[in-house]
Amino acid sequence: MSLSIILAVVAGVLLIVGFFGTFVPVLPGAPLAWAGLLAAYFSEYCNISILGLVITGIFAVLVSIMDNILPITMTQKFGGSKAAVTGATVGLIIGFFVGPLGIILGPFFGAILGELFHQHGQTEGVFKAGFGAFIGFLTGTGIKMICVLCFIWYYAVSFFK
Repeated sequence: MSLSIILAVVAGVLLIVGFFGTFVPVLPGAPLAWAGLLAAYFSEYCNISILGLVITGIFAVLVSIMDNILPITMTQKFGGSKAAVTGATVGLIIGFFVGPLGIILGPFFGAILGELFHQHGQTEGVFKAGFGAFIGFLTGTGIKMICVLCFIWYYAVSFFK
């Protein structure tokens, strides 16, 4: 088995793992997917340009930064604290084990619980903060998913050229 085949396979695996990383918080989705493109660049079976690699690398960095800033910004914009953001993250992790509905609703309920904890049981503004965390999470996840799907498309097109 040649190194070029191994690199093409590793690239595909990294892109798939990167896609799962768009909604699994412990996996850095866009950077993993970009690492897949980097591996594909060195494979004879893929036709990825250095310019394409640089542009996708810039997008991977920007998307990763935005993904970390959006939930905080949206939670704060909706009146929530850092505890709501932490709760949203914990809710996402727990929700991952519940299934697709848990992944969607986990951040919302986690942010509510985090904000309740922060406010020592007072409910004023708790649901608003939960909604902000939820919107920030969905926006960040959506942007990451679109970016990684574009990376996968780029790999597929370069592989079949």
